[in-house]
This record gives sequence, C-alpha cells and structure tokens, in this order.
Amino acid sequence: MNINATLFAQAIVFAILVWFTMKFVWPPIAKALDERAQKISEGLAAAEKAKTELAVVNKRVEDALVQSRNEAAARLADAERRAQATIEEAKARAAEEAAKIIAAAKAEAEQQAIQAREALREQVALLAVKGAEQILRREVDAGVHAELLQRLKTEL
Repeated sequence: MNINATLFAQAIVFAILVWFTMKFVWPPIAKALDERAQKISEGLAAAEKAKTELAVVNKRVEDALVQSRNEAAARLADAERRAQATIEEAKARAAEEAAKIIAAAKAEAEQQAIQAREALREQVALLAVKGAEQILRREVDAGVHAELLQRLKTEL
C-alpha cells in the first residue's frame, strides 16, 4: 500500500469520527455540561438567597429577643412595684390595727379604772356606814338611808 493512500484513508476515518462525535456524542455531553452549569448557578443563587434570608431571620430573632427582654424587665419592675405597694398596704393595715388595739386597750383600761373607782367608792361607803354604825352603836338601815348613802358615794 501506498503511504499517501493510508494517510488519505486515515484522514477520511478521522473526519467520519469527528462528524460522528459532533453529531451523536458531543450534543449529549454539551447538554449535560450545560445542565450541570445551570444547576450549579441555581444552587449558588439559592445559597445566596438563603444567606440573605438567614440574615433577615437573624435580625428578626434579635429584635424579638430585645423586645422580650424589655417586656420581661418591664414585668419585673411592675411586679416589684406591686410587691412594694402590697407591703405598704399591709404596713398601713397593721398600723391601723395597732391603733385600734391600743385604743381598745386604753378604753378597757379606763373602764376598769372607772369600775375600780366605783368598787372602791362602794367599799368606802360600806366602811363609812360600818364606822358610823360602830360609832352610834346601832344598825344603820341601807334601804332607809339610801339617799344619804348615794350622796356619800358621790362625795367620795
């Protein structure tokens, strides 16, 4: 065989191989590569979108945390104010009760002093009657001399 004919045959086979590859092999490979590139770009876009959404969500979470901390602080301050008001109210009620108890005790002590004075007057009147009885050596009738005894009680 001739070298030129071999070269020519090889060039034809190569051209057929290039044509076959361009017609049947290359389009599916190019299509697969294009699809892969598109999926990668979509994935990168989705990742970027997710990154921005994450930043927005993180901002919302931070805002919610700040708001809940503020609300908790406000509720705590309100609870402290209520507790202080309750304590003050209890102190005021206790002071009122103490004043009532003291007033009642004073009234009771005064009543007992009055009763003791009355009892003492009664006893002094009886002693005076007995003393007068002893002096007169006769019995003094309390019923008959009631007015005299009453005047004696008031004078004492």
